[in-house]
Amino acid sequence: MPESTAPQVSSFSTTFTPAHLKFINAKLEKLSPEKIIEWAMISLPGLIQTTAFGPTGLVILDMINRIHIDNQSAANVHPTPASSSASEDESDDGDHHFKKSGYNTQRHPVPLIFIDTMYHFQETLDLAQQVQDHYNIPLKVYKPLNCETTADFETQYGQHLWETDDLSYDYLVKVEPGRRAYQELGAQAVISGRRRSQKGDRAHLDILEIESGTGLLKLNPLASWSFQQVWTYLRAYQVPFNALLDQGYRSIGDWHSTKPASNPDDERSGRWEGKQKTECGLHVDYFKMRAEFQATQKKKQALLASREAAVVVAAAPAIQA
Repeated sequence: MPESTAPQVSSFSTTFTPAHLKFINAKLEKLSPEKIIEWAMISLPGLIQTTAFGPTGLVILDMINRIHIDNQSAANVHPTPASSSASEDESDDGDHHFKKSGYNTQRHPVPLIFIDTMYHFQETLDLAQQVQDHYNIPLKVYKPLNCETTADFETQYGQHLWETDDLSYDYLVKVEPGRRAYQELGAQAVISGRRRSQKGDRAHLDILEIESGTGLLKLNPLASWSFQQVWTYLRAYQVPFNALLDQGYRSIGDWHSTKPASNPDDERSGRWEGKQKTECGLHVDYFKMRAEFQATQKKKQALLASREAAVVVAAAPAIQA
């Protein structure tokens, strides 16, 4: 059973009282997304961005890049190529399917995390490489534990796990790799692309949240934006985007659970069609989900043991005869 070490609770859970957090959110609501991101880059240690290269995540990445360039220009500092010797990022655990950048990553202000579930659209994987080339930044890729390919994953857990055990699937391909990334990178605050206009559990998002249990800060700088505002930005600044957007997709996840939006007023209507589900697990209580996953695994193991015992008992008379 895959199990990464339980993450430590961030000190932010005690630093930010509910009253303090409410006060900060009231101030952040008055700022533009760029100013929110700039504040976070200055104020929040251990800041990272997770992305599956959805439209909002791409806007955020572009904003971070522009803020970084402006700050360098103001300080009269320019990015320099990495030395020919391997840098810290060139020798990390990143997925070598994606080309390494020649950019000196110590100058990049916010580590960029991509969770490769093994079931992304090819268009998403192509975009991941395009983004690296366009912004000349490295991408830290995390996969299900001990899996390099889809075949590896299906050998361990079977095919179509999302149909037979949806909770375990989400935990294995998204939640555990995400939590492992946070721990290995020392993350204390994570920038996400969630927006209120996406409805469901996101309808009442605060810009700054504290994740239950872990104390991890979640920053939603575009919480107040509509899809149209996101789309306008992508076009205005020529930000690379997923080719599937031109085919009617709005929210893009794994290929087996994503279709073009069926409701133009609900951009996530193409996700998990026919299921009472709006989130994959990355934005729910981690410890609760881990406990549910462990309980499910114990039941499966007990059932398997029972079946094996039954086979032995059934075979015993034949052996005696």
